[in-house]
Amino acid sequence: MTEQPIHWETEGTSRVPFALYTDEERHKKELARFFYKSHWNYVGLEAEIPQPGDFKRSVVGERSVIMTRADDGQVHVVENVCAHRGMQFCRERHGHKKEFVCPYHQWSYNLKGDLQGVPFRRGVRQDGKVHGGMPADFDPQNHGLTALKVATRGGVVFASFDHGVESLEDFMGPTILKYFDRLFNGRQLVLLGYNRQRIPGNWKLMQENIKDPYHPGLLHTWFVTFGLWRADNKSALRMDAHHRHAAMISTRGSAGQATGAASQVTQVSSFKDSMQLNDPSFLDIVPEPWWRMGDEVPTAVMMTLFPSVIFQQQVNSVSTRHIQPDGHGAFEFVWTHFGFEDDTPEMHERRLRQANLFGPAGFVSADDGEVIEFSQQAFVSKPAHRMLVELGGRDVGETDHMVTETLIRGMYAYWRKVMES
Repeated sequence: MTEQPIHWETEGTSRVPFALYTDEERHKKELARFFYKSHWNYVGLEAEIPQPGDFKRSVVGERSVIMTRADDGQVHVVENVCAHRGMQFCRERHGHKKEFVCPYHQWSYNLKGDLQGVPFRRGVRQDGKVHGGMPADFDPQNHGLTALKVATRGGVVFASFDHGVESLEDFMGPTILKYFDRLFNGRQLVLLGYNRQRIPGNWKLMQENIKDPYHPGLLHTWFVTFGLWRADNKSALRMDAHHRHAAMISTRGSAGQATGAASQVTQVSSFKDSMQLNDPSFLDIVPEPWWRMGDEVPTAVMMTLFPSVIFQQQVNSVSTRHIQPDGHGAFEFVWTHFGFEDDTPEMHERRLRQANLFGPAGFVSADDGEVIEFSQQAFVSKPAHRMLVELGGRDVGETDHMVTETLIRGMYAYWRKVMES
């Protein structure tokens, strides 16, 4: 099969063809260019593997990998593919081991991925003769697991199959790095738990969703009614120089009825002025010192690091969201909720409670999974059509308001640069 041609209505990216989300060959090309070459991908948190021997099975693109902490305390990431016959030998999501042993033929590897044992390597002695075995020039050093390049920062682990990839800091760029370091500022992370879901939509749609400040105050009743994310909140949209990564920054406004120009916000159908909480503790929001950036104190910062991860701070809830493509029409979405070692017991409980706003059945995030699924269905049924992404104009640039789709246009400008070269 060959990649189907794409027709862009304009020179820019304000009209995105549906075909970007439905072509299998194009999806394979995206995996090769965005996930397996020239990009860093998120694999997990160091807090998930605190002790030597700990491991976590993760994903880069559609390839299964294992994040380990070896005996020397260093973090390694190796591909979950036996060097012998290619079996994905690790089936557990998390665990503790001294070594990895492939169940098929018992080849064994240390936690760095080095091959350390091959059954019958030197054959079997029978009737005074040695039968079989590996060739005399077989060298175990040449047959370890595929090792990925690893970078860690602030307790977050990234990996790349491309050992020539630029530094993680250069990959993020100074603008996004500033917001990353705000959240991951050196404090010890504490794992709180996971959510997992499978969404029947193209993986790019989740990157779009978190680069889209237009929808939260319209789609999410929770956000607009209780003031967590509204179009009249003080806000900013920031990007790296390539427009692939982004940060949406918002400071919580008042809940309830607004007056003056802001009253437009409370006239949307998702605003429910009579909505009340049976448990007000969901909005027990306590400002934290690390929120401050100069004169600003954002209550929400949503970062998209292209192509694989979202870093979330929504008031006191903090988490990573890992995008794991599974074919051109679906992806796994894994939420890792965390806190900090110096959190008080009350803050620990607050983070867990507010985490219920998010995840597959969250009061907010359940909406996103649905609209992505319904969008994908339309893309498949009408492959020659296109999306209109022209709110705020047709250009690409940072803004100090949320009534724009500039971040989506920016992402596809980068997509075109990489995919059409």
